[in-house]
Formats: sequence, structure tokens, C-alpha cells
Amino acid sequence: MKAYVPVLLLIVFVIANAVMIIGLSHLLTRRRPTPEKQTPYESGVPPLGDARERFSIKFSMVAMLFIIFDIETVFMIPWGVAYRELSCGVPLVHGGCPTGQLSFFGLSEMLVFIGILFAGYVYVWKKGALQWD
Repeated sequence: MKAYVPVLLLIVFVIANAVMIIGLSHLLTRRRPTPEKQTPYESGVPPLGDARERFSIKFSMVAMLFIIFDIETVFMIPWGVAYRELSCGVPLVHGGCPTGQLSFFGLSEMLVFIGILFAGYVYVWKKGALQWD
């Protein structure tokens, strides 16, 4: 139970800090609403049309593709950290691979992973999911 005390203290501190910041901003700010301040905007441009318009499925397709290739990067980081161990046929000695024990397992598994993702990218490209017309 004593091992969780720092985590509990951190959670209490974060919650107290959030409540304090919101409370202080509510107490210390002056409210001066004007019609111009009350109008919504997007990147400094006044909104045009209704917010409930139907969007093309292309927006969702591009978002999903972005997430897929973003997750690819997330999987590459631990691979890069463990690359030295993955490319040695025996356990590492003093942080390095002994002479003659180098293998291409670590490199080949990432090449297979990138190859599968590249095949998916080519498939999506050929299907026209990246075209905006």
C-alpha cells in the first residue's frame, strides 16, 4: 500500500491544481462580451454555411490512413530501441554483439513490416483513396 502513496499524492496534486487554475481564472477575469467576441470563427475566417453539412468520406479515409501510418511510427520506436538485441544471435556481451554472431533478424522483421505497410499504401493509392476530386 505504501508504494501507491506517491501516485495518490500526484493525482491529488493534479486535481487540486486543475481546480485552482479554473477557479482563479473564473474569479480574476473580466467578462466583456461583445457581438464580435461571441461570433464563432475557424482560423480567423467567418463560418460559411451550416455546421451540420455532410462531408465526403474522403476526409475519414485520409484520417484513418494518417492514424495507420502514425501507428507504424509508434511500432518503430521500440524496434529501434531493441534493434541491437534483435540483430544478435546470442545475448549481448557488454552492450555489443560478439564477433561472428550478427544476424539479420532485427532488420528483416522491420523490412517485412514496412513491406506490408507499403503494399497497403500502394493498394490505397491504386484505389484512389488519396485523390481529392
